[in-house]
Amino acid sequence: MGERKSSSKKKSSGKKRLKVSSKAFHCSSGRAYLFNKVVNITFGQTEERTMLSGMHTVMDIFCRRCGQILGWKYEKSHEESQKYKEGKFVLERVGIIDGEFDSEFYIDTRSSSSDEEDTV
Repeated sequence: MGERKSSSKKKSSGKKRLKVSSKAFHCSSGRAYLFNKVVNITFGQTEERTMLSGMHTVMDIFCRRCGQILGWKYEKSHEESQKYKEGKFVLERVGIIDGEFDSEFYIDTRSSSSDEEDTV
C-alpha cells in the first residue's frame, strides 16, 4: 500500500509526487485517475466532448518529454452536478507505468475523496 511509482510509458524524468483525487474514472482504454494537479505536461486544443457524465469542455494533455497523450483536463462542465471536475485532470491508466524504478511520478492511489463519484 502507499505510494505508487509511475511514469509516462515512453520517457521518465525528475520525480514528482501526485495525489489521486478519485480512482472512479474510466476512459476508452480502461481505468483512469482524477488529479487536482499534474506536472510535466502540455495541452492540446480546447474542445467540447460528450462523456458518460455529460457535455464537457476539455483539453487533451500530453507528456512534456515524449508527447504521449496522457489524458485530459476539464475546463468546463455543462452539468451543475459535474462542476467539481472543472480545472482537474484525468490521467489514463494505460498511459502510465507502475514499477520499482526511477520514475517521473510518484502516484499515491489512495483517494482523497469518495470513489463513489460518477465515472467518465
